Amino acid sequence: AALGWTGFLCRLRYMTRKIYLNPGMKNALYSTPNCPIMPTVKQIEKRDSVLTSKQQIDRLLRPGSSYFNLNPFEVLQIDPEATDEELKKRFRALSILVHPDKNQDDPDRAQLAFEAVDKAYKNLLDPEQKKRAVDVIQAGREYVEHNMKEKKKQLKKDGKPQFLEEDDPEMFRQAVYKQTMKLFAELEIKRKEREAKDMHERKRAREEEIETAEKAKREREWQKNFEETRDGRVDSWRSFQAGKSKAKKEKKPRSFLKPPKVKMEQRE
Repeated sequence: AALGWTGFLCRLRYMTRKIYLNPGMKNALYSTPNCPIMPTVKQIEKRDSVLTSKQQIDRLLRPGSSYFNLNPFEVLQIDPEATDEELKKRFRALSILVHPDKNQDDPDRAQLAFEAVDKAYKNLLDPEQKKRAVDVIQAGREYVEHNMKEKKKQLKKDGKPQFLEEDDPEMFRQAVYKQTMKLFAELEIKRKEREAKDMHERKRAREEEIETAEKAKREREWQKNFEETRDGRVDSWRSFQAGKSKAKKEKKPRSFLKPPKVKMEQRE
């Protein structure tokens, strides 16, 4: 666990030791001096001596931490190749440093930092989540290496010295770090977009479900009212029909005035 990103950097330096010392000297190689594959005990002690509680809290809550902390290895400052035991030790050490009980002068920020550490640790305990994080880191490194290869091809085609700033181990490490953070951020943005889309779909489906249920309820209530008032409607109709029949019976025939009979005049 104590190796951290220092060990990771040294590995990168070892892997990328073939660099050009001079743009005009083709295939000139060198190995970075005084950089062993693994950090020494003194290097570890020197690094750990500056990892105070406040510094760790500041690191975990720095601007942009919502994206920086997407990389669980970065949160715990541990090598991706660390063993489970090393991971466990590192979590214990870091969680003690940022625990609210140890930082009572700033418990709220300490709590947020502790939650970030705890989340990173749990992610790395999950084999699937850990593999995903390792894959992202590997993809970031491969992207930088591929990009460097393409740039050198173009430089060669243009007849220019095939020298890139990423040939320097430190610049290479920074390029890998930036690309890795970019990939983590892009994946998180896509995840949030999918989550928002799924939430919208669930909300729409729920609204349709409620509307369908309300429509069915209105239809049932209408049918119920229709059945309950059936007898009343029948009685009203019968009464209406009976009233019409009675009115017909009671209706007298119309009488017309007959004109007086005209007597024929008799002539003698």
